[in-house]
Formats: sequence, C-alpha cells, structure tokens
Amino acid sequence: MIEKQRGLSLTAMLFGGLLLGIVAVLASKILPDVIEYYKIRKCIASTATNAGGKSVAEIRLIYSKYAEVDHIKSVEPEDLGITTENGEVVISFAYEKRISLFSTVSLLIDFHASSAAKDRSGGI
Repeated sequence: MIEKQRGLSLTAMLFGGLLLGIVAVLASKILPDVIEYYKIRKCIASTATNAGGKSVAEIRLIYSKYAEVDHIKSVEPEDLGITTENGEVVISFAYEKRISLFSTVSLLIDFHASSAAKDRSGGI
C-alpha cells in the first residue's frame, strides 16, 4: 500500500523563502523611518508638556534639545507648527519621506502628527 506524502515541496519552500526575503528587505528599509517618526512624536509631546508660558523661540530650542538627544534629522525646529488651542500649546509637524526600494521604484510616506489631545493617535 502506498502512503500519502506530506510536507512542502522544494518549489513551495523556495517561493516561501523568496517572499520572506522580500518582506525582510522592505522592513529593513522602512522601519528606521517609522521609528524616527515615533521619536519625533515623543519629542513634540514632551516639548508641548514643558512649553507652558514660553515663547515660540524657546519652544523651538526645547525641541532642538530633545531632537539632538534622539538623533532626529527629518524635522528641524523651524519645521514645527506652534499654536495655542484652549490655552494649551499645540505643536504639529508634517513631512514626506521617499524611500528607494530598488532601481526606479520608491515608496513615499506622508508623516504628520500633533501634540493636541484629539490628534494623539497620529498618522502615517
């Protein structure tokens, strides 16, 4: 009596390995920029918390110190939008990041967030 074979074929293993490799390469290119985005969100939240009664120039200086510690290069202090809503300082930013994937193919991500309570969910 012939037993039924079980398991993956060589073709399925190669296809799965190729797919896994592509996902790993994409993640290695995208992940650093996403991590930097979350660092920027953390910095503007901390800056907004410490910004009570300070001028715009002082708020930008506070942010620049946080950005220097976290090695943030994508958003400079001049790129911040600083406003006051309901007596609370709100800091916002928006920028685009183009990530070269291979040859002539790039990925464009719009990053934006604000320290306002309604926008704490952020957005990529």
